[in-house]
Amino acid sequence: MSIYNKMVKAIDDCNLDDYLNLLHDDYVFVRHQSNQEVTKSAWVPVVTGMFNAMKEGKLSFENNRCIYENDDILVIHNIGNFPDNTKEAIMAVHTLLNGKIIKTESGATRID
Repeated sequence: MSIYNKMVKAIDDCNLDDYLNLLHDDYVFVRHQSNQEVTKSAWVPVVTGMFNAMKEGKLSFENNRCIYENDDILVIHNIGNFPDNTKEAIMAVHTLLNGKIIKTESGATRID
């Protein structure tokens, strides 16, 4: 199963452990607003909060699409519906290493 399919399944099933298992030990998330790099240990509490919000129906992702995937990169697009009632189009580029996501960079555009 591709990384994309595993990621969508983890999100659809709201399975945090399956999502975290996709991340390399040296994983880094790059915040699109500030270009700040967040380590995996700092990302885990953030993503845990996201998964809790999804379980409560306060956060959702729809129209998930794989733009491109190979052994080195995964590019996805989706729509995020956030707890503050905002909606964003999200593009994420995941750099892959040995079948795991080692780096994520994203960009988002608010949709009114």
